[in-house]
Amino acid sequence: MLDLLRGAGPAGLGRAELAARAGLTPQAVSKITARLAADGLIAEAGRAASTGGKPRTLLRLIPEARHAVGVHMDRDELRAVRVDLAGRVVAESRGPLDFGAGPEAAVEAVVRAVARVKDPTGLPLLGVGVAAPGPLDYRAGAMGRVTGYPSWKSFPLRGVLEGRLGLPVLLDKDTNAGAVAAAGAWLRAAWPDADADADADAGAGVGAGAFVAADVGGGVGVGLSAGAGVGAGPGVDAYAGDGPHTCVYLHVGTGLGAGLWLRGGVYRGARSAAGEFGHQVLLLDGPPCRCGARGCVEVLCLGAVARGELSEAARILGEAAANLVALLDVDRVLLGGRVVAAAPDVFVAEVGAVLAARALDPARPVVALAGAGVAEGAAEMALAPLFGRAG
Repeated sequence: MLDLLRGAGPAGLGRAELAARAGLTPQAVSKITARLAADGLIAEAGRAASTGGKPRTLLRLIPEARHAVGVHMDRDELRAVRVDLAGRVVAESRGPLDFGAGPEAAVEAVVRAVARVKDPTGLPLLGVGVAAPGPLDYRAGAMGRVTGYPSWKSFPLRGVLEGRLGLPVLLDKDTNAGAVAAAGAWLRAAWPDADADADADAGAGVGAGAFVAADVGGGVGVGLSAGAGVGAGPGVDAYAGDGPHTCVYLHVGTGLGAGLWLRGGVYRGARSAAGEFGHQVLLLDGPPCRCGARGCVEVLCLGAVARGELSEAARILGEAAANLVALLDVDRVLLGGRVVAAAPDVFVAEVGAVLAARALDPARPVVALAGAGVAEGAAEMALAPLFGRAG
């Protein structure tokens, strides 16, 4: 019910529409909405225009009723955001992080960042989503052996943070949280009427701002401005079943990885190891990679970035993306991370050109910017249980 009202935006929905969409009786909807109103989560949004009978009372979500925090632990930086129930960023903190200093120092950094973005009036948080470099076991909340940082092996990050914060913590790989954010932005762009009024607020929500996307033969993808506020966005689950909405999120930052949005949700794999995109080998006997292999896309792409050859880096990324597209037959390739953000036009154009050249059929995927950050996706994971979705 809350998810339906979130998708409706400020205009709201009537009880009859809620009953029809949720497959419930009007009596059940009345009981549920009364309880949600008593909890301060929904309110009346006015009355609909009369069609001859009594005007319908409309209900809307109260975005400011609850908040959640999302944290992105990168190898050298930590970013935290507090979002409302509509997914709009209402507070942000960013600072340095030395991931190599070990888990205890990182936990302290997370605790301080959450304290900085908490609501000063004391509004309680629903929870905290934390996105960290993989591989890790998101179900057990334990870190795996992060390449180059053996001290993190099997560290129970989620449990430690829950003890320190006194809040539910959801843990996932940074690229999976990025996929949540990217897929939500893409779906919201595909159905712009889902929350048109909220999108009109500058900087508020996924619809804030637009940017270039590449037409590579299958249509033009519309993305959203970097740093836009929401993770998965209103109504993502409702839209996810309406068609073959599959995408990959490619993150280029201190490392290179992928998040896979397949069949309406993140695909993590049986051991939470899916999406280790950066360690596919493109060049036999190429330069050594930190994973122990040689010629991985990560070492090739980031090497080109270090030399200032951004077009070359983007073409390398495009070749690896084309391999992934050929394997998974996805609809969208969404790009994010600080390297992409520094030269978005270059990466969108070059990756799109490679995919067009290597396409095996005319229905080539669209390439676009992700439209929201990893921290926003992590916050969306923390919001998900309230809206009846998996974290």
